[in-house]
Amino acid sequence: MLLTVPRGALLALALLAGCQDRDAHPGGAPPAGPGTSYTPDSVRQVELRRFREGLDSVAELQGGAPTREALVRAFLDAVAARDSATLASLRLSRAEFAWLYYPTNPQALPPYDLDPATYWLTHHAQDGKGLHNVLERLGGRPLEFVGERCEGEASRQGENRVYGPCLVRLRTGHADTSEGRVFGLVIERRGRWKFVSYANDLD
Repeated sequence: MLLTVPRGALLALALLAGCQDRDAHPGGAPPAGPGTSYTPDSVRQVELRRFREGLDSVAELQGGAPTREALVRAFLDAVAARDSATLASLRLSRAEFAWLYYPTNPQALPPYDLDPATYWLTHHAQDGKGLHNVLERLGGRPLEFVGERCEGEASRQGENRVYGPCLVRLRTGHADTSEGRVFGLVIERRGRWKFVSYANDLD
């Protein structure tokens, strides 16, 4: 005997199934199955959208300096004064990382495909350690700028130009001139310069 199910009952069952599926996979897509296609690009876009939640959208670098030399000089002045607010303004913010740096960085692209949260966590840890090192070694001391140079060609990443490793020549007090890597990579975008991070060789 053939049973006929009312159309309204079928609709109710479909809605219930959809709710159960969302409950089983909150905040993300369900596992791929027959007829479902999830690509690395689509997964990365979801991860990036989540990483950007709560961050203001930015189209340009904020703060920084108009030239690389001016950026390095500002950095040395801030280290000498232990000026943490200025040091923060000279380095990529989380919003700049999310909107301007990460999307075209090689680490975010195949074959690496590093997700933004993991990349930022690693980046932020290295940055914090580097800033601590430079303030411990050079903070509160008079630092005289002598020169700076970055090795190799700039890495072109979308609208960004990323330089490094970079070396700074400086004089502390009456000591002889020394050269070393006291910060990490440097980024230039549309005529503004900032530090990507403060990772350094001062361990």
